Amino acid sequence: MAPSFGTSGLRGLVTELTDTLVGNYVHAFLSTLEGCDTLYVGRDLRPSSPRIAKTVCDTARQAGVNVVDCGALGTPALALASMGHDAAAIMITGSHIPADRNGLKFYLPQGEVSKEDEASISAAYASGVRASSGQVGRYRVDDTAEPYYVARYVTAFGADALVGLKVGVYRHSSVARDTMERIFAALGADVVSLAHSDTFIPVDTEAVDPQTRADLADWCRTHGLDAIVSTDGDADRPMLTDATGKVIAGDVLGILTARVVGAKGVVTPVSSNDMVRRLPEFSDVRLTRIGSPYVIAGMDAARETTPEIVGFEANGGFLLGFDAMINGPITALPTRDCMLPILAPLYAAQKAALSLADLVKALPACFTAADRLQEIDRAKAAQFLEGLIEDQTARTEFFAPFGSIASVDLTDGLRVNFDSGDVAHLRPSGNAPEFRIYAQSDTQTRAQDLTDHLKDAVSDHVM
Repeated sequence: MAPSFGTSGLRGLVTELTDTLVGNYVHAFLSTLEGCDTLYVGRDLRPSSPRIAKTVCDTARQAGVNVVDCGALGTPALALASMGHDAAAIMITGSHIPADRNGLKFYLPQGEVSKEDEASISAAYASGVRASSGQVGRYRVDDTAEPYYVARYVTAFGADALVGLKVGVYRHSSVARDTMERIFAALGADVVSLAHSDTFIPVDTEAVDPQTRADLADWCRTHGLDAIVSTDGDADRPMLTDATGKVIAGDVLGILTARVVGAKGVVTPVSSNDMVRRLPEFSDVRLTRIGSPYVIAGMDAARETTPEIVGFEANGGFLLGFDAMINGPITALPTRDCMLPILAPLYAAQKAALSLADLVKALPACFTAADRLQEIDRAKAAQFLEGLIEDQTARTEFFAPFGSIASVDLTDGLRVNFDSGDVAHLRPSGNAPEFRIYAQSDTQTRAQDLTDHLKDAVSDHVM
């Protein structure tokens, strides 16, 4: 996969993320900043991340920018620290993709880059811009970002918020594995460490594989857990299970979290659960293309009429757009966060004296499932999807086994609404050689069956 730059920043094979290429992107990013002389740098646990982080730090210093090296920590913790100091940030991470790939995520002092910012960075990279002040920037290591992030949630929820809960932390290769354990211990939970790995394991919280799901269920039974928590590699996506080890969908976590913080408006991609549009407490619901820049743009637009606005993605990454009050205050953090959508549902269940499963069961009956095909032929996949979009006959024939088509939505990829109320959504990933498949129905079994059969039907056309 040749390096690409887009919604999730720069992504590519480690062998292609050379010091020269990385340095050129750092120069391009720095050249777009105005009046910002400090760069915060963080990284995930991939073997290649320390080398790339050093290149980022060295390049920024040679450009005259002061560097604050935060080491290995989660993306939202890095963003919280940098935004709190009115500084830019670069996170070295490939998120959930395999360890032979890596990337850079760019943050302005105000938060995540927009699509316009991406265009400016791309243009600067293409023109070979070199950022320079004629001086060498200072360098320092900062170990306060992670404690500051931990304190954010202890203040918001209270030191006894989760007393009585036994929570497993699936450590795998999440850069926030220690952070999660510290937060849960500080909130009074009994913490059980699970499956620590010193080898990088890519975990996609939006498409958890069958073996991992079986492991989660087994750990819950073996340890008598009330829940298991985890994140993707860089900790901007949550994973939360109930006491049986069943993974709760990220968009359901988003809905529960929006309730806890008292949101009046929600911005979320078109791939999210339709349940959010069926709940009366959200007076303003806006659907966008998939990707946090689109969600952030939607939040900015919605804020003019609905100040209490939040955003979330189907993968659960939650963006808090206003200063809220839970048990204590919590400030806005308009970037994808994993901890708030993990903690808020657990807190709500505790307050209501319900199990997490019962809290979810009380929501409207609308269920989703998702999966992906990896290492696809991207050209072949694009041709396949374009054919379904443009040729009604081809579309009708392909989806005939799944139902009669009532309408289609082209906001992002191809979303098909069937007469039965079922939904199928197909789209290629924008930053990896993957093809995403989503389904929605009135039962979880039906949603999963739809996903499985869609995956089989799509496979021959994109591999």
